[in-house]
Amino acid sequence: MFKRSLKQIAQMIPIKNDITTYNDTVISGVTIDSRNIEPGNLFVPFRGEHVDGHRYVEEAIGKGAAAALWQADVPNPPENLPILIVDDCLVALQELARAYRHELNVKVVGITGSNGKTTTKDITSSLLSLKYKVQKTEGNFNNHLGLPLTVLSLREDTDIAVLEMGMSGRGEIAFLTKLACPDAVVITNIGESHLLDLGSREAIAEAKLEILQGLKPGGLAVLHGDEPLLMERIHQYQGDIELQTFGRNDSNDLYPIDIVQLEHGNRFKINASPETFELPVLGTHNILNALAAMMIARHFSIPFEIMQQGLKGIKLTNMRMELVEGRHGEKIINDAYNASPTSMMAAIELVANLQGYERKILVLGDMLELGPEEEQYHIQIGAGLNPEQIDLLFTYGELGSHIASGARAVLGENRVFAFKKKEELIQQLKHHVNEHTLVLVKASRGMKLEEIVKNLQ
Repeated sequence: MFKRSLKQIAQMIPIKNDITTYNDTVISGVTIDSRNIEPGNLFVPFRGEHVDGHRYVEEAIGKGAAAALWQADVPNPPENLPILIVDDCLVALQELARAYRHELNVKVVGITGSNGKTTTKDITSSLLSLKYKVQKTEGNFNNHLGLPLTVLSLREDTDIAVLEMGMSGRGEIAFLTKLACPDAVVITNIGESHLLDLGSREAIAEAKLEILQGLKPGGLAVLHGDEPLLMERIHQYQGDIELQTFGRNDSNDLYPIDIVQLEHGNRFKINASPETFELPVLGTHNILNALAAMMIARHFSIPFEIMQQGLKGIKLTNMRMELVEGRHGEKIINDAYNASPTSMMAAIELVANLQGYERKILVLGDMLELGPEEEQYHIQIGAGLNPEQIDLLFTYGELGSHIASGARAVLGENRVFAFKKKEELIQQLKHHVNEHTLVLVKASRGMKLEEIVKNLQ
């Protein structure tokens, strides 16, 4: 955790006021939420659309914060309190994180991609923990605000930080990677997320490749080698990197063989080792995420021979292929954290291939940020369902109704149910589940389909 005196902080970022009275005051940790102040915190207020965090500065200090930032263009900073006046609170937070990162003797792994970056982060962290003290991005703290807070949460004795880097537009990954200065990076894949902002998969690939801009010279870049949009561009890249690829094809440096799908995960082998691995994560597509993580672990001198121990201890972030049980004994795959056409098709493929269930039900909602072709993407998901492998489809949302319209041509009218109200969907769904049922729940984060999972439980 970030621990510095105010005098040291004044040497790390520009401070506009005289704080010599408080030079020896020590900060322990940084927070942007005045409701969760811990003793010694530095409170960073932001001006939002509806609420100005500066209103809570005195309250935060009263709760135990050791000091607070204050943006220079906000009038009437409180007097006789440890206030650090800065030009811009967000920029100050980011620059403080940048300075702290360079003071730490820590290796950094940066992970981005359209799908699978959180799961890859979790697997990478678990494997690296076999040998090192590791910290990782918690929750969705992966943007221009979350990543600086993650960096500032790093302990002085952390060996490796595994940092997830998200984006919505061009330039965002470049900013994050230049702040984090990673020693190794992963690009999991290129999907359709952010088509609304970037317009094409080619533009998405270019935005993800921005992660190389902060990679240390000679650092490792682990890329999905089956993705031509990545490989075409990486071969034109002029920077000093070590390139390694993973994928399904045997042209990659690391690829899987002998895949067996299990009830709670997958068993597989790899081309580079005689070991057999078990991944306790549903979906064969997650084997590729594991391969990327294994390449990072090997780069940090962890042999394949002991990686099974790390795979066994994976702690996944919630709502990623999470298998839970409903109150009537039904099995529910809660994959409600996010969705794109690529990840949704992978989840449906998983359900189709799982054995031992009398009935398989899909509960699918809107996939957001897909741009002008969004309706067609949804129709294609429905039209691609196999009536011999999927029994019922429930959809939620305006775009979800297009999944339903595509599915009616293959499943028939009586096996497809479209809803605009979540409560109605839940009530109808409950009539179709029992201990022999498997239910997949998946949509973009904004649809909050985890509410359906909770109601089934």
